[in-house]
Amino acid sequence: MGLGYALRGIVGAPVLRIRLTDGGMMGATPADMSLYMDMFHRHTEITRTVEEIPGGVRTTTQSDARDLAAKLREHVSSMYSHLGQGSEVMCMSQSLPTLFRNARGYRRQLTLTPTGIIAEETSDDPALTDAIRAHAREVTGFVRDGMPAMMQGMMGGPGGMMGGPGGMMGPGGPP
Repeated sequence: MGLGYALRGIVGAPVLRIRLTDGGMMGATPADMSLYMDMFHRHTEITRTVEEIPGGVRTTTQSDARDLAAKLREHVSSMYSHLGQGSEVMCMSQSLPTLFRNARGYRRQLTLTPTGIIAEETSDDPALTDAIRAHAREVTGFVRDGMPAMMQGMMGGPGGMMGGPGGMMGPGGPP
């Protein structure tokens, strides 16, 4: 430990390193992470509307920047691929674990538009409908607030990576 402090003084502050065991961070590939970070940094260029429909939501997420609109389409398509393959992405969202565990229990329909994407997600299960709507609220927070909303989802609250019963540092998580 003393060596660590000595080296820190020589080479700078320690850097958090996460070992990638499945080709990505917590299920997300490096390409996914690059998309997430770009969208968070450019969140003010994104608009989003959420309409509650029977059993779920219809979301419209778009941007006037052509490259960002393409990234929105790529991101949602990638997440739906992860859902279909059962390759859970656990970062940034408290509702995603429920959606991944129940991916076959709800319907997803994408409509690609020139400026982004329209997604309809519905379920006949009221608990899953609640999870779908919770996720829509989370994503809306990401679009509205950018990185601070993501950090709050990762670090705090129930189901966040660091806190709560489902988090890494919550009950049952690593010491």
